[in-house]
Amino acid sequence: MKKIKVLFFIYEMGAGGAARTMLNIINNLDRTQFEPVLVTLNYNGSYEDDLKSDITFIKLDTKRLRSAIFPLAKVIRNEHADIVFSTIPNYNTIAILARLLSFTSAKSVIREAAYLGGNFSMDMKLRAYGLLYRLSSKVIALSNGVKDNVVKRYNVNPRKIQVIYNPVDVDGIQRQIDNGKIAEEHQAIFKSKGKVIITAGRLVKDKDHHTLLCALAQLNNRLNAKLVILGEGELETPLKIKAEELNIADKVHFFGFQRNPYIYFKHADLFALSSLHEGFGHVLAEALATGTPVVSTNSRPGAAEVLNDGEFGVMCEVGNAEDMAAKLYETLTMTNEQLMQMVDRGKERAREFDAKTIAKQYEDTFIQTIGWSDRS
Repeated sequence: MKKIKVLFFIYEMGAGGAARTMLNIINNLDRTQFEPVLVTLNYNGSYEDDLKSDITFIKLDTKRLRSAIFPLAKVIRNEHADIVFSTIPNYNTIAILARLLSFTSAKSVIREAAYLGGNFSMDMKLRAYGLLYRLSSKVIALSNGVKDNVVKRYNVNPRKIQVIYNPVDVDGIQRQIDNGKIAEEHQAIFKSKGKVIITAGRLVKDKDHHTLLCALAQLNNRLNAKLVILGEGELETPLKIKAEELNIADKVHFFGFQRNPYIYFKHADLFALSSLHEGFGHVLAEALATGTPVVSTNSRPGAAEVLNDGEFGVMCEVGNAEDMAAKLYETLTMTNEQLMQMVDRGKERAREFDAKTIAKQYEDTFIQTIGWSDRS
């Protein structure tokens, strides 16, 4: 039986959520039906070592996204790809153009992960993306809210869009917890007195760490708590300055990017997410999988969908430090019985996003896209 060759295109297999999603899909595809090919620009990404050995991995001889169109078209042609899969608007446009210029019968399947738009200039840009998205065979939205946004702001036909949640490698997360160890220089933070709150994500405006710092300052008026921040980004220095202004610099610890964040999650008392908006909230699902209680802003559409409006974690208002501080305190002072109930519900929820389950949904979509309905 001929296998379906899926060419996955991404900028690099770096530390971001898009690369982690790509990794989980590729590694979990059924090799009896699919042959994956991964193509990136000429960068070394932190997740490359986690790729399964049977994956054909090609790096284009360029570091510029715009310069990738013709080289990518050549790879599509030479690899005889059946499907070209990509994610994130800028990369999707390159992948669609490359597929067109490959002059092959390959189909484009693109994934929209972000909840974008809201002002005139951005909405016009999204309409432009939408013109290209209409040339794809299928658009995958990672939540119902993202789907609605693609219909509204990109002007894409809803019949072309399918919702598939982000894959979470639940078993892999548990293995990393079982075999992992917190870096020696960080262990004292988790062993010292006081509650440990942890968060993870890029240090950018959309993640709104500013509100989380303000909430921490208020929380410390009631109980002793520390904040561990995993991630890198342009706002690290401003956030450190803000912590100084709030007199909590000694309680805020920036640990940067960690290859195994899950061992950190597991040893924390609580995971907090302060985002302004989330397309899905992948890190929330991962935190649930580690068995760590979660407090998150009601960042729509993603966080609200992952936590089902508070069924699987505590939710607070976006940008409201006072409300966040109250919810952090409420969660950190729960009884053991209440915490265990929350943890058990969270783990059950995380299983719904298990990578094997989600990969099967991608497999079905790929098969439907190229019209190979009978694979028996």
